[in-house]
Amino acid sequence: MKYNEIIASIDNKEYRNIYFLSGNESYYIDKISKYISTNILTEEERSFNQVTLYGKETNTQEIIAESKQYPFGANNRVVIIKEAQHVKNIESIMDYINSPLSTTILVICYKEKKIDKRKGFFKTIQKEHLLFESNKLYENQISKWIKDYCNEQNLSITHESCAILVEHLGTDLTRITNELDKLLINLNQEKEITPSVIEQHIGINKDFNVFELQNSLGKKNVLKSNKIAKYLSSNSKHHPFVLTISSIFSFFKKVLIFKQIQNLDKATIAATLKINPFFISQYQVASRNYTTVQLNFIFKYLRDYELRSKGIDNKNTSTESLLQELIFKILHT
Repeated sequence: MKYNEIIASIDNKEYRNIYFLSGNESYYIDKISKYISTNILTEEERSFNQVTLYGKETNTQEIIAESKQYPFGANNRVVIIKEAQHVKNIESIMDYINSPLSTTILVICYKEKKIDKRKGFFKTIQKEHLLFESNKLYENQISKWIKDYCNEQNLSITHESCAILVEHLGTDLTRITNELDKLLINLNQEKEITPSVIEQHIGINKDFNVFELQNSLGKKNVLKSNKIAKYLSSNSKHHPFVLTISSIFSFFKKVLIFKQIQNLDKATIAATLKINPFFISQYQVASRNYTTVQLNFIFKYLRDYELRSKGIDNKNTSTESLLQELIFKILHT
């Protein structure tokens, strides 16, 4: 069952006795557990009929004991287990899983750890109850997710803005929504999120960020690349060298792959590179500006400078200067 279907079923009062929420993307696990905690019982009923336990502080005996209690002055009792992946031997609640109390709604939030659905414990939950898997989105899926989230808030967002957010915030949906929600609070009459809006309200510089560095390197824009490198180097607290170099490596790796698939259709190229089709032109430009031989030299530079950032074969150069040196070598390969 998908997230929207679970929410709809709760709204229709079609409750499950056991919700097992698992996966390495905590955003939807937190959303579902919060929705259950605020929408099944009234505020008055929660005082006596809702309990939250934490994996590091509880055990299976306490979970079973809480789940076997009958509700008082309400139709249901809600038991939420947060960070359930830390509960020792959680599969020992199997007897309760097989015969749960009909009035109890047990919500198990099992984050990060991968479950083995071949085991009887998980087979039973999947067959008799509700097993929800929340997996992290790939980087190429995040832009669409951001656009959809903004649409739900009656806002639009530019492709460039999505790219800046993904580059700066990664694929952590919780972190992304926190920043977007800040924007919603601060926006006045604006209905479109642009790079300027992001810079003003989130603090991500629209001209000096890793995304723009990749773009300028691809175009072999020496002046802009050096300006961005200098800015990022002087703001290493917010732009750690290791993350910047990782992003540059990812960019040029995709440029190399693009060279091999550039004659395919755009949809296939975008899927292979895991990018939004809007940005294919950037890789076309970079592919024309760098030969395969040059790209191999760039990969060598990236490996060398990663080691130097860790103090290997680097006696005198400061971390701030490393990025500027690296950019110079890339542009003059």
